[in-house]
Amino acid sequence: MLKLNHYSVAYGESTVINNLNLHIARNEIVALLGRNGMGKTTLMKSIIGIIPHSKGTLFLDGQDIGALKSFQRVKAGIGYVPQGRMIFPSMSVRENIETGLTVTGRKTVPEDLYDIFPVLKEFASRKGGNLSGGQQQQLAIARALASNPKLLLLDEPTEGIQPNIIKDMAKILRHIRDEKGLTIFVSEQVLSFALDVADRIIVMEKGAIVYDASADKTDAAAVTRFLSV
Repeated sequence: MLKLNHYSVAYGESTVINNLNLHIARNEIVALLGRNGMGKTTLMKSIIGIIPHSKGTLFLDGQDIGALKSFQRVKAGIGYVPQGRMIFPSMSVRENIETGLTVTGRKTVPEDLYDIFPVLKEFASRKGGNLSGGQQQQLAIARALASNPKLLLLDEPTEGIQPNIIKDMAKILRHIRDEKGLTIFVSEQVLSFALDVADRIIVMEKGAIVYDASADKTDAAAVTRFLSV
């Protein structure tokens, strides 16, 4: 579903992602771990097109999307949940989700999104800024799903979320994958969440992949050492 070949991203003269090769299979959930400043968010922003890549190729479901703008990548099938959620606080829950419908041509929120996130139906008229952190994260995911993506990118979705909600979020994401046949790529720092949600664990250090294993064969102690400051 996602292929990055010899992929590099730079800020001016500073290369953050260098000659990265990453393939994610259809319907796979992959968790990208690493300490702050290791390139996780840069990679996510580059895949969605916020930051241009400097070298290499980027394919989504066999389509070369490397030259597409962000809105074109969304139309091609990428849903994006940014770090910090970035919902529209003064807009209602329903209006927030509706912003994700633009590329589909639909006018109303699909009922299946409310089935996944019942609290969003209950609070459909409430302003997004009045939701809890966990509810705002659900809203950000629902907004991304409204574009009917093939690939869902989530950048540190557990940030600022209570531990009991984090467990539920892992279950929800796996349910979404199974129900919608999605591929999910999530960047994270919480190893327990990554192991709960992902089929595969990769670790990034200084813009390069230094660890790659299936979740059931992941050496938690080894990954923890990479995450230690």
